[in-house]
Amino acid sequence: MTNQPSLPELIDLLNRKYENVKLGGGQKKIDAQHKKGKLTARERISFLIDPDTFFLEIGAFAGDGMYEEEGGCPSGGVIAGIGYISGKQCMIVANDATVKAGAWFPVAAKKNLRAQEIAMENRLPIIYLVDSAGVYLPMQAEVFADKEHFGRIFRNNAQISAMGIVQISAIMGSCVAGGAYLPIMSDEAFIVEGTGSLFLAGPYLVKSSIGEDIDAELLGGAAMHCEISGVTDNKFPDDQSCLDAIKRHIDKIGKPLSAGFDRKAAILPKRNPEEIYTLLPADRLKPYDMLPVLECIADGSELDEYKPDYGKTLLCAYARIDGWAVGIVANQRKMVRSGKGEMQMGGVIYSESADKAARFIMNCNQKKIPLIFFQDVTGFMVGSRAEQGGIVKDGAKMVSAVANSVVPKFTFIVGNSYGAGNYAMCGKAYDPRLLFAWPTAQMAVMSGATAAKTLLQVQTATLKAKGEIITPEAEKALLEEITERYNRELSPYYAAARLWVDGIIDPAETRKIISAGIAAADQAPIEKKFNMGIMQV
Repeated sequence: MTNQPSLPELIDLLNRKYENVKLGGGQKKIDAQHKKGKLTARERISFLIDPDTFFLEIGAFAGDGMYEEEGGCPSGGVIAGIGYISGKQCMIVANDATVKAGAWFPVAAKKNLRAQEIAMENRLPIIYLVDSAGVYLPMQAEVFADKEHFGRIFRNNAQISAMGIVQISAIMGSCVAGGAYLPIMSDEAFIVEGTGSLFLAGPYLVKSSIGEDIDAELLGGAAMHCEISGVTDNKFPDDQSCLDAIKRHIDKIGKPLSAGFDRKAAILPKRNPEEIYTLLPADRLKPYDMLPVLECIADGSELDEYKPDYGKTLLCAYARIDGWAVGIVANQRKMVRSGKGEMQMGGVIYSESADKAARFIMNCNQKKIPLIFFQDVTGFMVGSRAEQGGIVKDGAKMVSAVANSVVPKFTFIVGNSYGAGNYAMCGKAYDPRLLFAWPTAQMAVMSGATAAKTLLQVQTATLKAKGEIITPEAEKALLEEITERYNRELSPYYAAARLWVDGIIDPAETRKIISAGIAAADQAPIEKKFNMGIMQV
């Protein structure tokens, strides 16, 4: 009997948390926006995207449980994602003024950079809906000066423009200090009358710096910038008319190039995607068969397995998902018997599994087929037999194939994601175009139980070295404390808060996300030649 929640219970928690995060800074702050005649960030995005189309949100849980001493920062104070505008996929980035007036927390900068990265990789036009008070000053040291801090956003603005990727900004509220460069480094900058303002220094700073007494509208309002400075291109009376103008501009941009990924008419899986809810055991230690899970995602539930009788702890298969041709690499979680008659543990990568996966990844690059990774991995096999069999060599070959792959990669963390297994299965460090976790995901160097026992041994040894006596009761209490802390860090929400993953999703949404991701990737032709480099064979 397990006390771990079932997948439907975890999805219910996910839905409740998402509904809460959508409130941003809370209903009072939303009402205050409306009183000013402004839409909220989410309302602006909803108005902007085409009706009845899918908005693929990135980083909804950014900042979750962080900055509590500062009052929290839901969604990192920024809403971002891929949506269709006038029939064209775009990256949309909108400051949430209900969260600390849209001020930039450290995670806000990280989220904006992630949104720009996705746009650059996929050559997606970017729409910035600006409404921000600038850097959150109490935390300026964590957001200002480093390479991946706030300034990198403007560097990216310049490089995105040089790449020929369209950027359109709408100043719909405050836009101050260094943040003023973002819209003006875009191709076009619109501003909303009465609510939009843009300046390097606001009225208070101007007064204290040079003694000039001037109000925000005269200093940097819509009329001044459109009629005198020429900094902004056009002004609009309200949010809706400004957003309508963006739609008209996107409607007229030229068609994107194509990477040429193959797509046919989509076929629904024969298995209901919601069957996944019953296929995954609540107890993450229990084995299960990954193949039926994949059949809930693949078109017609059809998979053409590659080397099905070899390296069985990894499933490699060609399939279609929403019509797109894909190559799937997935950890098999049930116990299997090797061709030599040896039992092998599910979720573990053995030498022959790594060898198979490396060959499969090379084949997908040869055939220009996007790769989808489904992680439920505890790591590579250990022990003398594995070492003598060259596990490090075969693991390195798989890691090299993943690292050098030029076709777009997409990763979904189904369950465990431990140690070097995370790397080999295309973790964050290996540049997946999108990386999402299911509510059952756990990410760490090793499992909670293993880590807790290891840390306990270290801590008790340290205490004993100091001459302290550890009673069995104290040792048990210490183990529980370590386990509780480590398990908090295993949570997918801990990872999502820090943008180690792009979000947490209902598994039934996986097909939709893969399809949107490949559609975006198809707009960026592959320019780099696939080369594995030097490797031991």
